[in-house]
Amino acid sequence: MQTMSREGNKLVHRWDGETLVVEPWGNNSLRVRSAVMREPEDTDYALLPQEDTAVSITVGEEKSEISNGRLRAVMERETGSGPARLSFYDRKGRLLLQEEGKGGALNKKSRYFKPVIGGDYELTVSFASQAEEKLYGMGQYQQEFLNIKNCSLELAQRNSQVSVPFVLSSLGYGFLWHNPAVGRVSFCANTTQWQAQSTRQMDYWITAGDTPDEIECAYAAVTGTVPQMPEYGLGFWQCKLRYWNQEQLLQTAREYHRRGIPLDVIVCDFFHWPRMGDFRFDEEFFPDPEGMVRSLKEMGVELMVSVWPEVACTSENYEEMKQKGFLVKAEKGIDLAKLFNENSTFTDVTNPDARDYLWEKCRQNYYEKGIRLFWLDEAEPGFTVYDYDNYRCRMGTQAQVGNLYPQLFTRTFYEGLRRAGEEQTVSLVRCAWAGSQRYGALVWSGDIHSDWAALRRQLCAGLNMGIAGIPWWTTDIGGFTGGDPEKEEFRSLLVRWFEWGTFCPVMRLHGDRLPAEEVVGKDGRRYQHSGGPNEVWSFGEDNCRILTSYIRLREAMRPYIRKLMEEAHEWGRPVMRPMFYEFPEQECCWELKEQYMFGSDMLTAPILYEGATEREVYLPAGHTWVFLHDGTAFEGGQTVLVRAPLAVIPVFLKDGSHSELIGLI
Repeated sequence: MQTMSREGNKLVHRWDGETLVVEPWGNNSLRVRSAVMREPEDTDYALLPQEDTAVSITVGEEKSEISNGRLRAVMERETGSGPARLSFYDRKGRLLLQEEGKGGALNKKSRYFKPVIGGDYELTVSFASQAEEKLYGMGQYQQEFLNIKNCSLELAQRNSQVSVPFVLSSLGYGFLWHNPAVGRVSFCANTTQWQAQSTRQMDYWITAGDTPDEIECAYAAVTGTVPQMPEYGLGFWQCKLRYWNQEQLLQTAREYHRRGIPLDVIVCDFFHWPRMGDFRFDEEFFPDPEGMVRSLKEMGVELMVSVWPEVACTSENYEEMKQKGFLVKAEKGIDLAKLFNENSTFTDVTNPDARDYLWEKCRQNYYEKGIRLFWLDEAEPGFTVYDYDNYRCRMGTQAQVGNLYPQLFTRTFYEGLRRAGEEQTVSLVRCAWAGSQRYGALVWSGDIHSDWAALRRQLCAGLNMGIAGIPWWTTDIGGFTGGDPEKEEFRSLLVRWFEWGTFCPVMRLHGDRLPAEEVVGKDGRRYQHSGGPNEVWSFGEDNCRILTSYIRLREAMRPYIRKLMEEAHEWGRPVMRPMFYEFPEQECCWELKEQYMFGSDMLTAPILYEGATEREVYLPAGHTWVFLHDGTAFEGGQTVLVRAPLAVIPVFLKDGSHSELIGLI
């Protein structure tokens, strides 16, 4: 019986109620979908529509093929009747990826749809594992692994965990799991398995490329690139937990101005509102927001304001939002999702009307007061308990579509700002999914601890986020919790983190420092506390001089950083790049996780261990490398031992580029 056929430019297999479709989706790329007892749906969670592509399709009874540029898919039945097995090859005929298959008498299913009562399926898709393969991307996980081969990763959003299910293989392919369901992926030695807890269909995208850059740019072409980064995104950003009143915030900006320290952005963090979900300033502590914004702009400083999607039961907006169906609902029990300061739930940003409602509140209360820059916190959303199957949105349960939430939260503000006439938009956001980048998402690594292990984890996280298609990324310099500015051990960590932050896409100082500052209103009501001092002069004058020198270096690097941001906008290239991205032909570069390229010209090797004053750095062959601090030149193809006292982060300029920066620090 003929089960394979060509339908337009698609290769289709129909057997036992399953419809499997393989079709071109961008250059050198294919999209693969499968559904049981229905036709696959045209979902657009992350993938953008593509123009028709000429493909080659041959159809046989037992074996069929579809080729799109450098990528060829082979669909064949392992036995005389039964489901088809898919294999993918590059233009040289090398196997890139192959479904696991039946396994002989094991009688396995590569695409296993396990019915869930109610109509959806628990889906497991299995591929054969290749021992020599190295894998990168997948977003941000708090671990010291750059190569995620042999890792098992939760496909779910949490505070400090960002699931962006795109993986780049050293074999020459990129793979996007185009499914926002909560689940898991396991890149094991014996198998690779993608799992979704609750879904209607299988949907993934695969591309082939000769270099990591080709793969990355192909992925960006089908999911979108970041907007142009505004000029204020290139400099230094000041945050703390939290500037709790207008005068405190302005005094901080004035002190930077008085000291002549460049400052692009200052942040008004959470609980500047009366009640969570009011989406406005508390007049007691911020009596004149327009005047505050005006004073900051006179100093050349932009104000960023924190907005949470969380709505407390006591909020002035709660009853209206609940009546209109704009809030996430619990499947069982009362509609509470967060226990923090007050009982609350979250705005249902999967509902377009709820997104419009949220933006309109923020337009009236922030944008009309001169604020163009938003910090979208709690974007996972940050459930008190991550019981994903106990919360329902308009698009479905969190188990079905929950990973999409942060993308849609960011989209709310991107589209609102664009409607208001803003051409360049960036929003600081605590989580992301595939496609978040096209809405101006600048992701930071969440509420991480202030210690050396956390610092090392952030480097791996930032590099894998870039590979996952999120080029705008940053951390809380110094970590978020546990830092005491009076203790020397924290000060040294802060300095090392700050040096590295100079060579991150966005340079941003933030943290909940000790000791806490209590906040009490005129009526005696106790408000959310503020953290201790967190400005560059808060860590001793000697350290202040070091930190200030790096802010000035960042200023001098503006033309170069602007160029990197243009590459991210135009092509989707990451700003922070693993060594293999620039030097894929040098095998050792695929193993290096504690040094990286900041763009194509700056090799950055941060100090990541307490008390270290030197470190080894591999300098790739074929280039001359000039030490940023004193201009010493080294020939590539060797590992050098570099001195790095507290004020020095080892940075090398490729082939003597940007010589005007040498000796600035």
